[in-house]
Amino acid sequence: MRVFVTGHGGYIGSHLVEVLKQEGHFVIGCDLGLYDGCAWEPVVRPDKELVKDVRQIELADLERCDCVMHLAGISNDPMGALDDQLTLAINRDASVRLARLTKRTGVPRFLFAGSCSVYGKGKRLGLEEVDPLNPLTAYARSKIETEQEVSQLADDSFSPTYLRNATAYGHSPMLRIDLVANNLLGSALAYGEIRIQSDGSPWRPLIHCRDIARAFAALAQAPRATIHDRAVNVGANEENHQVRSIGNQVAHLVPSAKVTYTGEVGADPRNYRVQFDLLNQLLPEFRLEYDLARGMEELHRKMTDHRFSRKDFEGDHFVRLRMLRRRINLLR
Repeated sequence: MRVFVTGHGGYIGSHLVEVLKQEGHFVIGCDLGLYDGCAWEPVVRPDKELVKDVRQIELADLERCDCVMHLAGISNDPMGALDDQLTLAINRDASVRLARLTKRTGVPRFLFAGSCSVYGKGKRLGLEEVDPLNPLTAYARSKIETEQEVSQLADDSFSPTYLRNATAYGHSPMLRIDLVANNLLGSALAYGEIRIQSDGSPWRPLIHCRDIARAFAALAQAPRATIHDRAVNVGANEENHQVRSIGNQVAHLVPSAKVTYTGEVGADPRNYRVQFDLLNQLLPEFRLEYDLARGMEELHRKMTDHRFSRKDFEGDHFVRLRMLRRRINLLR
């Protein structure tokens, strides 16, 4: 296949390019380069690379492609809160525009990187794709509204699928530490403290960033009829974890660090445990390569090899929100 990937220079996108190329696909990457300089290991480059804001993609960029995999955007709740309107403009409006261009160009498949954050504070635990959505942030709203608007474009010639990804974690050549599991491990290595900002009770579904990339590749090959215009939770039932259990996993890896409940965010309203049965039905041969223990062991090894320090934890290099604040004018 000839695959067009937006956000290929990011935390997940850098894995996706490698996965697709390993499978023999021709990859066109499109990335603004907002996080250039944030790599800590060599990144596999796409076959063709466009340095371009996703809002500036043109019809000609998509010609002869078989699938668009759209990852680019403001990438989590705190970053989205920095500027609600900018978040909606990039995550929703630009995504819908790209879907329309994809359809006009005749590209048959469009895979959208959504999020399980659309469930917000779930009405119950064990949420499925048909359950009510409860967005608590501009980021979550942008994902829901994109699904809704792109769905109106679906027809016999244009088939979108919406990947509601669990919370990413784990090693990437474009490391981030502003994700719950990565952050707790970084805190342990930087301070000797595993700083949990809530009471540790909220649930999060977790997935290694490389497994998200693998899910994109697998869904691109799935029979069209099974995934046409469907939202799919991407993760595994056994990978729902309370924040305190993530902290305990970190304590196992860094036994000299103590768990500290700072409580600075109060009662975290984001509390959701998600069911992934539909993914198993649609892709019966697909399984996650990582569970939390294996993923965190790998990340701990990498961070130790790189001599991850307090300077790294407090700097901009691995924290997207800090880098975005410095470079936000590139988006305005």
